Amino acid sequence: MAHKFCFEALDHSLRDIIKHNSKDNTIFGGKVMVFGGDFRQILPIIPRGSRSDIVNATINSSYLWDHYQILRLTKNMLLQNNMQATDQEETAAFAQWIIDIGDGIIGDENDGYATIEIPQELLITEYNDPIDSIISSTFQDLSHHDNDPEYFETRAILASTNETVQQVNDYMLTMIPDR
Repeated sequence: MAHKFCFEALDHSLRDIIKHNSKDNTIFGGKVMVFGGDFRQILPIIPRGSRSDIVNATINSSYLWDHYQILRLTKNMLLQNNMQATDQEETAAFAQWIIDIGDGIIGDENDGYATIEIPQELLITEYNDPIDSIISSTFQDLSHHDNDPEYFETRAILASTNETVQQVNDYMLTMIPDR
């Protein structure tokens, strides 16, 4: 999510530092740089910027982009590590569905906006209290596992705002008995 100018400034600095010892003017002074990230997740923040301003601030809009070698991870290790023999096919299908969403394969042709239909088996459709339903679905039999770290290591609830995270945390703390 860093602005392309951060990478370009590093490039100029390394070229200036290393050029003193060499006549070569290669990117990053000829040093190998490794960047990691997922372009599907977070774009640079441009205050009051338009969509084109934001896209123009990304690293792939930089003059450096043509010099990068892109390596892609192809396995969802988080999902793979939590698979049990009984749900391997289901987990593999879910992992592929996530990849297809990221690649833009799911849904109709779009200009960056698309409606994605979530499979019925992933939805919690009947509830009175949404937070209680999500917690009950994710942390089944919580009262029997409240002191088991491995139980909590294999489950997570993701939320879009810190306020929602706080609501989930507060609710979960009321469900765990005092020891």
